[in-house]
Amino acid sequence: QPSFVSGIGAPAVLPSMWPLLRDCVDEAVVVSSAEIANAVRRLAFEAHIVAEGAGAVSVAAALSGKIEARHIACVVSGGNIGRQALSEIIAGGVPDR
Repeated sequence: QPSFVSGIGAPAVLPSMWPLLRDCVDEAVVVSSAEIANAVRRLAFEAHIVAEGAGAVSVAAALSGKIEARHIACVVSGGNIGRQALSEIIAGGVPDR
């Protein structure tokens, strides 16, 4: 589904990548656009980091409460977010695209 989170969303893992991935991943977590927007907002306000939607997905998953772990590390990457989308997120909204 098209959204402001444009850097992820492939329908499958590349066959050449699956052997590298399967031993490192226990589960996958799905987060909503609203959860991702909240993560972008919190990164901006609390950590002074501007991250694009795809770069904030790991933080959204960590904040979602869907992961049962004592220690969570998140990779935050990508600052390729448009001004309009960032402005809407900062104002508390969730951009359509």
